[in-house]
Amino acid sequence: VQLQASGGGLVQAGGSLRLSCATSGRTNYVMGWFRQAPGKQREFVAGITWNWGTTVYADSVKGRFIVSRDKAKRMLYLQMNSLKPEDTADYYCTTRSGDITSNASDYPWWGQGTLVTVSS
Repeated sequence: VQLQASGGGLVQAGGSLRLSCATSGRTNYVMGWFRQAPGKQREFVAGITWNWGTTVYADSVKGRFIVSRDKAKRMLYLQMNSLKPEDTADYYCTTRSGDITSNASDYPWWGQGTLVTVSS
């Protein structure tokens, strides 16, 4: 399984960004976004089931972020709206079999991070 995240950058508070993650390899799985700020643990942001599109969000991003996938293009997306300085972090896409979980150690495959910086 290979994952390639992109789309990070610098944005002002209140702005929007869309992250993308190109996937290759197996199907019938769960995809997720996690983030890690300096000095903090990696935390769950959102997850989606590849086949059915069922989504789960962390409370901190619910109503602001939208996770989606394009099965034909094999792409995962994270639309981030109303960004806040506390959203600043490296964002990672990941995948696993089974259910969506918020525990990073449940996910065996990871892409490289893409940095999102939100200025106040």
